Amino acid sequence: MVRHGGIRADWLGYATLRLETPAPGLEGMGAEAPDPTVVYCDPGRYGVLSGDWPPADADGDPDHHPRGPAVEPHDADLVCVTHDHHYDPAAIRRVADEDTTLLVFEGVDTHRIDRAVERPVDLPCEVRRVDDEADLAVGDVIVRTTAAYNHPDGDHVRADGDHVRADGDPVHPEGFGCGFHLTVPASGPSGTAADGVRVYWPGDTDVLEGHAELDVDLFCPPIGAAFTMDRHAAASLAAAMDPALVVPVHYNTFDTLRTDSRAFAADVAEAGIPVVLSETWPDDLW
Repeated sequence: MVRHGGIRADWLGYATLRLETPAPGLEGMGAEAPDPTVVYCDPGRYGVLSGDWPPADADGDPDHHPRGPAVEPHDADLVCVTHDHHYDPAAIRRVADEDTTLLVFEGVDTHRIDRAVERPVDLPCEVRRVDDEADLAVGDVIVRTTAAYNHPDGDHVRADGDHVRADGDPVHPEGFGCGFHLTVPASGPSGTAADGVRVYWPGDTDVLEGHAELDVDLFCPPIGAAFTMDRHAAASLAAAMDPALVVPVHYNTFDTLRTDSRAFAADVAEAGIPVVLSETWPDDLW
C-alpha cells in the first residue's frame, strides 16, 4: 500500500493496480472527506482477486509479489483495460457494479483471445471503447490514453505461440493495446496538487518516443521484461520522466516475469527519484 498526494495506490498482483482517493483516513485532516473514487487498471488474471495465486506450475515469486484471498469488493468507479492479455471479465465482475464505467481498448477482441471470455458488452456496467489517443472524463477522473507496443526490431518478438525469441512478430504489435494516463482528484493535506494526481500505467510496452515528456506524478511501469520494458529501461525512463514517485508493477507473477525489484528500486533511487515497492497484499482494504 502506498499513499501519495492524497490518494492510495495498491499493486494487487500481475498488472492489477488499484487507486483510491481520498486515501482512507484523510477524513481526520480537518474537513469531511468526499465519497471515494476507486479506479482499477487491468484487474485479474493468474489468480489475482480470485485467491488462486500463484497459478499452478507458474513458478512465480511469492516473496516479492502480492498474494491475496478471493475478494469481490464491487467498489470500482472506473476500470481500465489495456489489451487482450489483461482482459479478465471474471475479475471485472468482482470489482464492478452497475455504476462502474469500463474503458476497454478498442483492439480487445474476444474472438482472438485463447481463453473462454465474455464480451465486454455483456458485463454489468457501462462499457466504452477507447483508442490509443483518447482524451475524456469519467466522473472526476481525466483519462488520456497512449500507444503501447513492442518495437518490431527489438527483443520482444516471437515466432510462434508464446515462445519468445529474437525473430518473428512483436508480442504486442502497434495497435494491439494502450496505456492509461489518469488524473485522479486529490484530497489531503495542504500542498496537495489542486489539479489532481497524475498516475501513469503505460501498459505492456517498450519505452516509446514521448514517454519521457509525459507529466506524471505517480509512475507505475512494468518491469518484468520478456514482454515489456525491463527494469533497466524502466529505471532510465523514470529518471527521464522525473515523477514524484515510482511504484513498479507486472513482475514476479510467473517465471518469465521474474526480476530483481530491489535492484530496480536502487537504480531509481540512485537517480534521485522516490520509489516504493508494493509487494504484500493489503489487509485493510475491504
